[in-house]
Order: sequence, then C-alpha cells, then structure tokens
Amino acid sequence: MGDDRLIAWKPAFGGQLVAAVRASSPVQMATVRAGMLPQLSPRPATATVRSLTTRRRDRTRVMSRTRDDDLDTLAEARVVVSGGRGLRGPENWKLVEELADLFGAALGASRAVTDAGWRPNEEQVGQTGRTVTPDLYIALGISGAIQHLAGMTSSKVIVAVNKDPDADIFKVCDYGVVADLFEFLPAFIEEVRKAKAGG
Repeated sequence: MGDDRLIAWKPAFGGQLVAAVRASSPVQMATVRAGMLPQLSPRPATATVRSLTTRRRDRTRVMSRTRDDDLDTLAEARVVVSGGRGLRGPENWKLVEELADLFGAALGASRAVTDAGWRPNEEQVGQTGRTVTPDLYIALGISGAIQHLAGMTSSKVIVAVNKDPDADIFKVCDYGVVADLFEFLPAFIEEVRKAKAGG
C-alpha cells in the first residue's frame, strides 16, 4: 500500500470473509490471540537496562496484579478433548471428562455447547472462543462448523468421532471415526484405561 502502516487480516462472518484493515494513526499496535503462533524458544537477553526518572508518578499506581491460570490451561494444553452438540445434553459430559482425565487433557467445547449453557464460555474453542494448537485434539460429537475449525485446525493431530459421515470435521481430521458416541466412547475409554494399565 506504499507506506509502513500495519495491515491486519481480520476474519468475519464465521471465517467466510477476510477483511484487510490498515492502521490510520501514526501509533500502531497489533495483538495476536493465544495459540495462533507456535511458541519461540527464548533467546538470551542482549538489551541494555537503564533507569529512568519519570514525573508525576503519583498519578499512576498499581492497585493489584492478578493472573487467571485457568484461562491459560486450554491454550497451553498439549492434549485437548472437546465435546459438541452430539453429546445431547450436559448430563453426558462425564464421558468427555473421563476421557480427558485419562489423557491428562484440557476440556474444550463447541459454541453450541457453551451457548446452551452446558459448559462455561472459557472452554469454547473457535473463532469467538479460544484458539488452540495442541499435539492432539479430540473432537467428540462436533460437526465442524467454520467458526469451530478456525480455533483448532492448527492442532498437530486431530481425531474426530461423529455419527454423520458427511460432517465437515472429517475434512480436517487426521483420524476419523464414524460411530454413535454412546456406543464408541465407553468402549474407547475402557481400551485407553487398559493400555495405561499395561495390558
């Protein structure tokens, strides 16, 4: 565009459109959602540290510092087990939790699940939720709406279980299982438990 202003690419309408947004002010800043880029290895610090004296320090004061570690758990997890509307109701979420416990995984959810109030919004994976890049992402009963895929397609390995063979999640997964969750999951959980026990 002929100048040094930042250009940000912003998805809209569930990822169906992408807008190029250019900064109009001389002061420019950009943010990236957690999990969008791979973590870089830290480099040795080479900066020079100088002490500065500022005026009117009495105008600003730090009241407290807090960090909610729960918010980082999902974005930093190596394994994420997510559930969708295919679980039929919150009473069936125990199957997702049981599998997540066996894998030492963080819990994720589709937007349909959080909108229905089955799970807290902090667990939502997708364009309007969290972006995750785990080594393993397990999608249970998730159809694969564009909004959800935007938050998890950078996962290294994606495993999907859905009874609909035409579900969009199968277009992006590495391993897909076409099965009824309520028949497949209990058997799968039992096999994982046996494998962890060494036989």
